Amino acid sequence: MTTLLSGKVALVTGVSRDGQVGQAVARALAAEGAALGITARSRENVEARAGELRATGARVLPVAGNLADETEVQRVVDRVISEYGRIDVLVNLAGGLTRYKPAVEHTLQDWNYEIANNLLAAFLCSRAVLPGMGEAGGGTIINFARAGSPQANMVAYNCAKAGVEALTRTLALEGRDRGIRVNAVAPGLVDTGSNIEAMKPKDLKKWAKREDIARVVVFLASEASAGITGQTLAVTGWGI
Repeated sequence: MTTLLSGKVALVTGVSRDGQVGQAVARALAAEGAALGITARSRENVEARAGELRATGARVLPVAGNLADETEVQRVVDRVISEYGRIDVLVNLAGGLTRYKPAVEHTLQDWNYEIANNLLAAFLCSRAVLPGMGEAGGGTIINFARAGSPQANMVAYNCAKAGVEALTRTLALEGRDRGIRVNAVAPGLVDTGSNIEAMKPKDLKKWAKREDIARVVVFLASEASAGITGQTLAVTGWGI
């Protein structure tokens, strides 16, 4: 049976803990026929997620690495290309909010960590795959921004995600003559295990589901979205 991503190779970053978006995205891509490279900082976590995926019949290569380090990024990308011969789809999912405090309390270390975790990693991974995608005649990069207006106490994270949107538009312009499409997904509140534990919501009906986000990633990775580049798609569930 032909599926949307049959014969494609996808590298997904940030596939770490159970109950998170990375796990759902990797499952959805594999279900549509993609061979996977998955990465996260923790070797234990990324290998655990790979085991789950293999149990469903997926072909998956786990590679641990620090994506804020350009040498580590190149090693991850080279390892995936060595295994599969190419990378057709890059999903820059690694990142997240880790520093929640007023701007005056943000240290330089706080700022640098959040920018590196959310923006620098997306840039380094994109830069590493672009040459191969160009030589192959095309590819797809999917970044992760955030939905809604900036919120207080998240200055570094807000700025990093605004940078991700600018990165998305810039790379889309640079990639259009080489068949490389670049888009972003902007989730609202998502029903991840960590969010539920931290916020203890009484009602999840207005939250976006991990599977909803994964389906949008599959759409952007496939030929179904061939006419879309340079765009940011908000996925907010019913919490508009």
